[in-house]
Amino acid sequence: MMMAWAFTYAILCSAASAAAAASVSIPPHGDSITFVNSSSNGGTAMFLPLFFNQQRTKEDFHPRRHLHNRPTPSARMPLHDDLLLNGYYTTRLWIGTPPQRFALIVDTGSTVTYVPCSTCEQCGKHQDPRFQPDLSSTYQPVKCNIDCSCDNEREQCIYERQYAEMSSSSGVLGEDIVSFGNQSELEPQRAVFGCENMETGDLYSQHADGIMGLGRGDLSIVDQLVDKSVISDSFSLCYGGMDVGGGAMVLGGIATPDDMVFTHSDTARSPYYNIDLKEIHVAGKMLPLNPKVFDGKHGTVLDSGTTYAYLPEQAFGAFKEAIFKELNSLKRIQGPDPNYNDLCFSGAGSDTSQLSNAFPSVEMVFGNGQKILLSPENYLFRHSKVRGSYCLGIFQNGKDPTTLLGGIVVRNTLVTYDREHEKIGFWKTNCSQLWERLHLSPAPPPLPSGTDKDNSTLDISPALAPSESPPAPAPKSSGISCYCFSGGKIGLITFFMLLNVTYPELKPHMSELALFMAKELDVNSSQVRLMNFTSGENDTLIKWAIFPEEPADYISNATAMDIVSRLSENRVHLPDSFGSYKFFGWNMGPTPPQRTWWRQHYMAVIIAFVITMVIGLLASGAWYIWRRDKSLVSYKPVDSVVAEQELQPLQN
Repeated sequence: MMMAWAFTYAILCSAASAAAAASVSIPPHGDSITFVNSSSNGGTAMFLPLFFNQQRTKEDFHPRRHLHNRPTPSARMPLHDDLLLNGYYTTRLWIGTPPQRFALIVDTGSTVTYVPCSTCEQCGKHQDPRFQPDLSSTYQPVKCNIDCSCDNEREQCIYERQYAEMSSSSGVLGEDIVSFGNQSELEPQRAVFGCENMETGDLYSQHADGIMGLGRGDLSIVDQLVDKSVISDSFSLCYGGMDVGGGAMVLGGIATPDDMVFTHSDTARSPYYNIDLKEIHVAGKMLPLNPKVFDGKHGTVLDSGTTYAYLPEQAFGAFKEAIFKELNSLKRIQGPDPNYNDLCFSGAGSDTSQLSNAFPSVEMVFGNGQKILLSPENYLFRHSKVRGSYCLGIFQNGKDPTTLLGGIVVRNTLVTYDREHEKIGFWKTNCSQLWERLHLSPAPPPLPSGTDKDNSTLDISPALAPSESPPAPAPKSSGISCYCFSGGKIGLITFFMLLNVTYPELKPHMSELALFMAKELDVNSSQVRLMNFTSGENDTLIKWAIFPEEPADYISNATAMDIVSRLSENRVHLPDSFGSYKFFGWNMGPTPPQRTWWRQHYMAVIIAFVITMVIGLLASGAWYIWRRDKSLVSYKPVDSVVAEQELQPLQN
């Protein structure tokens, strides 16, 4: 169910320690964006808090030294989960020595990073084990001081988060080494974070471990790294497209593409990441709206922790009317849940790449005249009950004049938050191929400081294919990345599959999974074989192979291209019971592993054996019947004349 938060009350406290200075202004009152639950999508829509501290001036947000042009590393981090299925995107963060892994929701509307603590009295069951400070040799509590609120013993700084619908997070502040995974150029850094002692509501029931705060504020992980001068004052997010999930995140600067569209983000306007939206066009026609409609209250806010988009009442009415005018060929149907008045349509087909043939394009125009094109996946979500049907993912924001743009609007869009230059950039791309599109190779991995068998693994990115060989041309023009066999006959197709299900949970259903894979790839079940698997703490990595259909020795080029296209274009849909999953690293080989004479001819041998046995049984039966007939005694009728036989004389 979607969380509708009418207001947010936030108290954030921190302290400066010898390794990292951190202070936070504690507002007398909290503030937030109000939004309305309007969707009945089968997945979970997540609204993470956008909290509003006391108003700061533009200069207050830039007390740190600028890095000038000195090159700095960046932390490249894969994103997991799916915005509409899970309600959020997560990344992996490692805390402590040895490192303990956590799945954290990336949230540009929050400025504190927190994970459940081993001392938590009321925390839900999440994806990873709780953080154990006693097991980390580098953990230090943030001691009580005049710049923070303290616990009852006046020993340690605390933080507290309270929400209107009884969702809350509270705990103590600690400092430890934070590592960013095996794609990061950035070495592990010390940072202040929250160690939860209590959580309620949706924060208690969610699968993710906690929150990674990317907002503006002294406790934000971005601010802390910038204050240390280890990254530039920028970060980027790239959410996967419809039915894809995953994506990528970069802490620090990147070389922005030449055709990236930028808009001003006014830090004095509000502490949120706002943009200068002026117009919306539908099918090339501007909505008849005063530009000021997008500047109400907090303005137009971009928030990664919100699932859908919410427009002020007047703007939503105009947008809905314009969309309706362009959908004459589609049929209006009821939404997935009759309790909600979702605007849904059938008749568009199941191929998401063809949605633009049925739904109009939408453009957002900024104050500088630049505009970004929104494809249908940026304002639609799949109907969870009617195949080939879709619903509007843009809703009315109640009576709140704020325009709130959630993650749906920026699917398959690289969004760069250039905080130093007060601008936000947008670049349409395939987020599952981000590094290739930016012409970047995967970064060399600095290993986290130590290992922990209970809660520590180097991350396996589902968004990147192996880098042993250069990519071959992809089938069609979809921009997919395929490391393929470039010549000769194709005898084997292999690929990896990463599921967020542990192997003990998956093992009883492996045969069922193989059957689903065969059906989705349109091959016989005998062609799909599990090569090997690697069991992680909370996921399973499987290597699959597609073999030629017996008795053929090779896979046709057309079949091979179709299989790779289904994998790369995310047209493989498995039941929800298998959780979220990713396919990557597909590879075509010239020949399958050498088959023995028996494997090549076993069917012929079996058939010959069966025929021989049948013939042998028939022959044996015929011989038996003949022998039986020969052994029968011949009797004469009772009235027949029998010649007397001469008696032989007795021999003395």
